[in-house]
Amino acid sequence: MKPVKEIITIKTDIMKTQEIFKLAAIVILAWTIQSCNKKETVPTSQDTGILPSKFKVSLPSSLSNGTLQTKSGFALKSAEADTVKGNEVYTNLNTFIAVGEGAGDLVEKIIGGIVMYHINKPMIVTYESNDDQRTKNLVVSKDVQYKGKAFQFRLTITDAALESASDGGKGMQIFWNNNPIDGIAILKPYNIDRVKNANDSSAIFSIEYSEVPTNEYDSHMQVEIAGLPMPDADLQPYAIHSLKMFVGKKGNNVDVYGNSDHPNAKFFTQDKGFDWAFVASGLEVENIGVAEVGLPPYSLDDSARQVLLGNYSIKSVITNQINKWFLAAYGVRPDSSDLSKYLHNADAPGFFSNQGFVQAGTSPAVQYDPLINRIQLLSPFNPKSVHELQIDFQ
Repeated sequence: MKPVKEIITIKTDIMKTQEIFKLAAIVILAWTIQSCNKKETVPTSQDTGILPSKFKVSLPSSLSNGTLQTKSGFALKSAEADTVKGNEVYTNLNTFIAVGEGAGDLVEKIIGGIVMYHINKPMIVTYESNDDQRTKNLVVSKDVQYKGKAFQFRLTITDAALESASDGGKGMQIFWNNNPIDGIAILKPYNIDRVKNANDSSAIFSIEYSEVPTNEYDSHMQVEIAGLPMPDADLQPYAIHSLKMFVGKKGNNVDVYGNSDHPNAKFFTQDKGFDWAFVASGLEVENIGVAEVGLPPYSLDDSARQVLLGNYSIKSVITNQINKWFLAAYGVRPDSSDLSKYLHNADAPGFFSNQGFVQAGTSPAVQYDPLINRIQLLSPFNPKSVHELQIDFQ
């Protein structure tokens, strides 16, 4: 029989092929988010009229960089030949955060695209979209409420020919207050651009952004995505069904936590359906970050941090998966010490710089230590609630 490490490596190589599908689903989503009005930029605040000039919390690249790269001369611990690489363990985390951040970019790009209509009071505008050449109606209302909260303004964009449909043909609604900016944006890409989003008729996004300070944060945003199309499970087992993420900024500190829902995901066994749950904290100026990841069942109805990131830590889940697969395939379990060493880079927490994954388990430098303490106060969302997430227009 082949050595334990060689067998695990063979199986891991198979998983890398599956990983391509998982990343493909996320990259397609990121492309969709960033493609809308991609030539537009958000004007300066004096040009936006009553429209909000900003609608996202920016993240340090140590957390939001979707493509982790290693520059020559930078010694990554993940490069050890006899361990699974740290960048592979955490690649979904970085891409996932980049997609969530991209949702805020989408709102800002659309705002940049409609500033030409001089939105400075309640009004109605009919125009032809440059994206799908369909007629759109834009309505701005004043003094409205949404989910029990009062807002100064509401902007609604609909596809004129679809206003009798069950969703009212709504492509976008923004509720907001100015000075400080505080708002919620809801988007349905299918009704914004029917050409590029022809196969995504049920996908819907919600981005909440606020610069109203709280005890915890100076500004924050929450991103929710639901109704993403589920492709064939055999072709894209890691496709995302729904996603929820929170970002909060306090001075130089940025905290991030959230979940993505993968009902068809499988790893080493036939166990199916996982939730990618994570917490992360970064320093903006130093551009460093610390993260912790769990893989609980997607249907788990639990919000406890110890359960989501402890009992179902990524190392614990993958260790259990490998043990079950190895026992079924060879009639014995792999050497526990050997397996633990192989999965060393899955130890919690993971440490990041602007160049990607640095190491796992122990702090590489004292500047990371405050972030270790911060993530202990953060917890992902309830996996079941994320799986059942629903987003509605007013």
